[in-house]
Amino acid sequence: MRIDLARIEFAFVTINHFFFVPVTIGLAFLTALLQTAWHRSKNDEYLRLTRFFGTLLVINVAIGVVTGLVQEFQFGMNWGAYSRLVGNVFGAPLAMEGLAAFFLESTFLGLWLFGWDKLPRRIHLLTIWAVSLGTVLSAAFIMAANSWMQHPVGYTMVNGKPQLNDVWALFTNPVFLWGYAKVLLAALVTGAVVMLAVSAWQLRHGGDREVFTRSARLALVVMVPAVLFVLLVGDELGVVEGRYQPMKIAAAEAQWTTCQPCSFSLFQIGGGNNDHTPTQIIAVPHLLSLLATN
Repeated sequence: MRIDLARIEFAFVTINHFFFVPVTIGLAFLTALLQTAWHRSKNDEYLRLTRFFGTLLVINVAIGVVTGLVQEFQFGMNWGAYSRLVGNVFGAPLAMEGLAAFFLESTFLGLWLFGWDKLPRRIHLLTIWAVSLGTVLSAAFIMAANSWMQHPVGYTMVNGKPQLNDVWALFTNPVFLWGYAKVLLAALVTGAVVMLAVSAWQLRHGGDREVFTRSARLALVVMVPAVLFVLLVGDELGVVEGRYQPMKIAAAEAQWTTCQPCSFSLFQIGGGNNDHTPTQIIAVPHLLSLLATN
């Protein structure tokens, strides 16, 4: 029962945290593009958009930081034994994320937020790009830690515990390469969808048509190619996950017995006990086999 509660709590906190992560990454990049457009064109409409979406970015970062801190506490509180076992490996990318990416992101976000009319325009522009870089680096280090759990690399066993001996192996792990690319592209899609939705709402409710048409156009320019690329990368990531974590994919799709071809479960009730026959199921035939093996 304890382990089930720990899993439920961790899942709840992680899901709540990840509501804000892709929005932060995508919106930071888009806000940087808006400020760059203002810096180059001197068009004050881009300045208004930068300040408007920058406010949404700051709110999102604040909530994301709070939910992320709670998540990191759970490594020790809920999964202390695991953290002690793999801490020599798992702790390295987490420390990099805290010392490098998080401080980079938070420091330059403060400079950007309070630097209007105080910093030179070019320096102020660099601060928002540094914020965007910080979000990208933060995702890289967290994904490196996560990918190691899916496919451990770059370590040796010392006294029964894994010890990191090749830090670069963490960042050349095939699960990391495809998973990280998927996260970045999905973040661009999410940030662009948020910007497009907010722009559409403003246009629908009497906002400045000229101003929010520009932000809607930028969101579409970023979103369309990002959607196409995320489909391609996601397809390959499914194959990679099927190669290294076939049991995880089977569990995620509630495939209790070996199947060929396998269906993709959209909704299922039951199936975890006795003969593993679900009471209710909605599935797409053959789709899981296609995703996992092409």
